Amino acid sequence: MRKHPVILGLVLLIALGAFLYFFFYRAGAQSSSVAAKGFSLNDKIGVVPVEGVITDSIEITENIDEFREDSSIVAVVLRIDSPGGGVAASQEIYDAVVKLKTKKKVVISMGSVAASGGLLIACAGDKIVANPGTITGSISAIMQFANVEELLKKVGVKSSVVKSGRYKDIGSPMREMTPEERIIIQELVDDIYNQFIDVIVRDRRMTRDQVVAIGDGRVFTGRKAKELGLVDQLGDMAAAAKLASELAGKNGEYDLVYPKKKHPSFFDYIFESAANQLSQSLKEKAENWGGVSYLYHP
Repeated sequence: MRKHPVILGLVLLIALGAFLYFFFYRAGAQSSSVAAKGFSLNDKIGVVPVEGVITDSIEITENIDEFREDSSIVAVVLRIDSPGGGVAASQEIYDAVVKLKTKKKVVISMGSVAASGGLLIACAGDKIVANPGTITGSISAIMQFANVEELLKKVGVKSSVVKSGRYKDIGSPMREMTPEERIIIQELVDDIYNQFIDVIVRDRRMTRDQVVAIGDGRVFTGRKAKELGLVDQLGDMAAAAKLASELAGKNGEYDLVYPKKKHPSFFDYIFESAANQLSQSLKEKAENWGGVSYLYHP
């Protein structure tokens, strides 16, 4: 080898590359429990996690669509542990579940929190299972605006706006909202709220008066939600999976299958991680600044 430094270098390079690939592949596999199970003769029930504040629907809807087209999956459990989030993103996930339900039985498993947009998504399932202590409800829509006008005056900063429409800068943090603008925003929020009410009335088979009576933003425990008709039964994830198997007409012998995790290359792992962190940070800042949401925010 000393007489052939080129060969030695190539061997070391190949060894280093193999080590890095193995390290990051295993790191990706071990960092998540959502890897699909291997070969099994048991029925397979897909599990789609919906976790955290909902700011985007793409990954979740892709996972739902994948299970919809997978003939080996006999039923699906949506494990929701989310306070809700963006209206459009929540509605897109809801629509994906409705589409999934045309092919597979879908059971919702509520975790610690499944409120507002999380509850909206849950309504798309065939059955909803919640823990007695699950926090759910928050049937409402919210839109928040900051007003820094007085702060800017104190530091000597003035704002100038040139606009082509009377309401183009509606909700601007640089000035107080006018009474006319507040009416416009209230109508917007009321329309989105009524869309939420419509979903619950239709999917939970409740009267509009029943839903409106509890649809003031308050939250409930899973046990109270069952009394009100928002939840079908009490139980944990295992109970939800068992129910999904029963609804699919199976014998109860099943394996839980989670969406596959993609294993990126070394450079993809580095650059995508940085990009995702930056993107998530910007999204969170945008959500906090304004925008209408189905969100439980104590």
